[in-house]
Amino acid sequence: MEPNELHTLTGDVRTHERFHSRYLGHDRTVLVYLPPHYDANAVNRYPVLYLHDGQNVFDRATSFGEEWHVDECAQALILAGEIEPLIIVGVYNTGEFRVDEYTPTAELEKGRGGHADDYGRMLVEELKPFIDSTYNTLPGAANTGLGGSSLGGLVTLHLGLRHPTTFNRLAALSPSVWWDQRVLLTEVEALPRKLPLRIWLDAGTAEGKDTLDNARDLRDALVAKGWIIGDDLSYLEAPGGEHNEQSWAARVERVLKFLFPLSTSAPHAS
Repeated sequence: MEPNELHTLTGDVRTHERFHSRYLGHDRTVLVYLPPHYDANAVNRYPVLYLHDGQNVFDRATSFGEEWHVDECAQALILAGEIEPLIIVGVYNTGEFRVDEYTPTAELEKGRGGHADDYGRMLVEELKPFIDSTYNTLPGAANTGLGGSSLGGLVTLHLGLRHPTTFNRLAALSPSVWWDQRVLLTEVEALPRKLPLRIWLDAGTAEGKDTLDNARDLRDALVAKGWIIGDDLSYLEAPGGEHNEQSWAARVERVLKFLFPLSTSAPHAS
């Protein structure tokens, strides 16, 4: 699908082009949404949410069909005092290499996949330090989130389980639980104990029986490890939700409210 021509960025969005990683073979663009009244010279510091498929989260001109409207949604919720002011980082995918970077294991017969841990090293060891040194962030895991949809939801949960000392707030929209005979379920079931993760998990009712069954099985596996629905786990089956950006955009407000609820301490001082 050809990109749309109309730019729809809202608020203060900074662009960092050709972000390079020594762990991955392809550079990428990174967009950074800054909350209203952000002042680089002030003492206030902010939590950060990293989102995969950055082309789709802020700008219709670069999105696959429709954007997620994360900038508009965050702007409105912050100004209304309904969520914490936060910084949101949209990390572009690299097109044909997206599957390789977003999957934890390889499909050997198809010659693709299996570089999620390399992608994770880029996020943890390169991009996050860059963002923390460039912007007024709260760098601790308790104030750092990771999110995505489809394969982006898969890699979010995989990396959240691998890096709980970096990311504590996870958003997995319509995650591709099916990948490699549901290897993600195996990862959850192998956990020796519950991790300090606040998790949003969902699927759309129009995505098909397999997707819903996989989401329910993942929900049940998390609950079996100690996550509590309504507390540190939110599970949604979105009525009529399809596997596309428009459906995921419709859930962004609820995702942000769950992961970054307003606290009396926001914004934070260093």
